[in-house]
This record gives sequence, structure tokens and C-alpha cells, in this order.
Amino acid sequence: MTSVILPAVPRVLIAEADPWSRDLLKEVLLKVRCDAWLDLCADGQQALELLAANPYDLVIADWELPGVDGLNVLRNIRQRKRQPPLPFILMSGRADSASVREALPLAPTAYLTKPLNMESLTRRLQGLLLNAGVEVSCEVPSLAPGMTLSVYLERRRELAEGAPLMTDVQLAVKRSLNPGGLDLTVLEDEVRTDPQVTAVLIAAANSAAQHQGGAVQTLAQALHRLGTGQSMNLILGLALKRSARLSDPCLADYAERYWELSLHTAEYARTLARLLDLDQERCYCAGMLHRLGDLALLRCLQEWQQAGGELDEREEVGEALAHFAAAYGSGLRTRWRLPLELRELIAAAYQLGGGVYSREALVMNVAAQLARLTEHEGVEALATSRTARLLKIGLPELMRLRKK
Repeated sequence: MTSVILPAVPRVLIAEADPWSRDLLKEVLLKVRCDAWLDLCADGQQALELLAANPYDLVIADWELPGVDGLNVLRNIRQRKRQPPLPFILMSGRADSASVREALPLAPTAYLTKPLNMESLTRRLQGLLLNAGVEVSCEVPSLAPGMTLSVYLERRRELAEGAPLMTDVQLAVKRSLNPGGLDLTVLEDEVRTDPQVTAVLIAAANSAAQHQGGAVQTLAQALHRLGTGQSMNLILGLALKRSARLSDPCLADYAERYWELSLHTAEYARTLARLLDLDQERCYCAGMLHRLGDLALLRCLQEWQQAGGELDEREEVGEALAHFAAAYGSGLRTRWRLPLELRELIAAAYQLGGGVYSREALVMNVAAQLARLTEHEGVEALATSRTARLLKIGLPELMRLRKK
């Protein structure tokens, strides 16, 4: 490979159709060079237009791009005969020798098969973007002058990365590995209580690039559709993001409470669904995700602090949660294109609108009410509610559920 001296701030083009894979590549690259200038695109024609308009120091492209494929993007670059050659990492789901032989004459800097090996990709990027022994550190961008918390949170709503991680994902993956590879059943047990992991994997499994039939609505279905390599990459990629874990004690305490509320709701929903012969795992996932907005907002509050913003911890946190959490949750579920049926179950955990309700929606409503009860409150009022009557769940069943 020809050695290339790259500028202090490299400009990199990432061309990948799947939004979740594209985001993962961005996070891995920023972990190597946090100061990199990134352009992202989803098809080959846009990649060619960006290449014609900008000088790049590295291109990462998927062979299977829609329109102009990644191999033809590489061919176009090589026809320009730039010296030294532009570094180009070609990714592909094709691992056969014929595909490799087809790509080799165009001299890709690397040919990486999917699902990607993140360690190998990281080493490649370090070799291309860092001089030996050099480390790059980046400061968190500061707030614009005069920025208020309410304006900041409103602007962040459509850009929020989701909830902080409530699980040690590196440890979860490590525990799921055995000599034969990654055990998806064990991995599911390790991460099923994490709202962010659950939401991201379901969203990724439903993306257009993964679409293979019906909508995925549970973590188990998502893991099965994504497979071992992609599942592991996406899970580990979540830990690379900024504010992936909450370090502020006050915010972490709030997150713990909302997480526990999610866990209780999910467990009640699964038990009720099993009792009524309904879809247990779908109800469990809906319960796990119904506080995603609260958790995502807490993560944004930490980012506000890291950018130099002040936070009157108890009062302002409570006000922000009351004012913005619902919109954050709704925005994430819509932007990530979670299946409508799953979103309806999540909404039912808060309230039942007019019309006819599915039995699963009734289950979610009862489960959420059970989870919100304090230790000093009984279930008598819930037992006489319209929701419980529709489900034909009485006081004895609710008391048994409460004791578990």
C-alpha cells in the first residue's frame, strides 16, 4: 500500500445505504479521529457528486449501494488517476473469491466483508488517519451564547441519540461468546433489560436494508434477523457514542428510577400476557421501551452540562422531564420507525384512547398502572377499573401479580 500523508483534519466520505450501519461506521471513525470532517450518503450517485465537489482523504463505501454501486464508485475514482491514490475501503457482503478478484484490479486499500470486524476496521482507520504514536483529543462543543435550557432541549429533540446504556454491553457480549461464536440466546438474556439496546436493534432490524418480510417487534426477532455479527457490532457501537453512560449522580439516579419502572412494567406485562395467552415478548418489549423518552432526555441534560450549561439538578430536571419527555419518546419511536403495532402498545401504557382496544393494549395499561403503584398503595382501585374488567382480571390475580 502506498503511504499517504494526510492533513491534520482529514475529510472522509462514508457511503452506506443502511442508516444504522452508516451511523456505526461514523462512530468507529470518530473514535479514531474525533476531529474528522465527515460526509455521509446513502447511494452511489450522491457519493460521486460529493467526490466531484470535495477533496477527500479517505472513502468508505459499500459495494451494494443502490444506483451506482460501490465498485463503480471506486472505478470512477481510479480513472481519475490521482497520485497518490485516494485511500478507499470497500465493504461487501460478498466473501467469494470471484468478487474479491473482481475488485482487486481497482486496488482498494482494503476489502472488508460484512458483518464487519470492528477491531480490524479500527486498526485500518488508525493506520490511515493517525501518524504513529499520535493521539487526537477533542473538546465537547460549547453552547452558543445566550442559549437557554428549554431552547437547547427543543433543538436536540430531533437529534437525540436515545437513552443512555443501562447495561455493560462489552461485558454482555463477552459473556455471550463461546468457542463456537456468539450465542444469540445468551446475548438476548444479557441485554433484554436495556431499553436503548432493545430499541436500536428492533429499529435496525426493520430498516429497509434488512427488510425481509413482516415487521420485527421483539428483541429476539431483531437478533435473529440481524444475525450474530451485525447484532454484536450495533450493540458495541452504542458504547462508542458520547454520553453513552450517565456520569452525573443526580441524572443517573433519575435514570435508575425510570429504568426500574420500565423493568417492572415489562415484567407485569409479560406475566399478564402469559396468563391471558397473548404475545408475551411483544408486551415485554413495549413495557421496556415506554420510558425511552425520559431516559433520552436525561442523556441530553448531561450533554447540556458537558457543553457548559448549568443545571439546578432537582427542580430543572423535574421540569424538563415533565415538559419534554413525552415528545422525546414519541420523536424517537417515529424517527427510528418502530413498528406501528409496537408504538400503539407503548402508547397504551400511558392511556387508552377512544375506540376498540386490543387485549395486548389493555394488558399494557394495567401493567403500567401496577408498576406506578407505591409500596403503600393497594390494587383494589385498579381491580375495579374498566381496563381490568375488560380483561376479566380480578383482585386475586392482581394481588398475586403484585407479590411477585
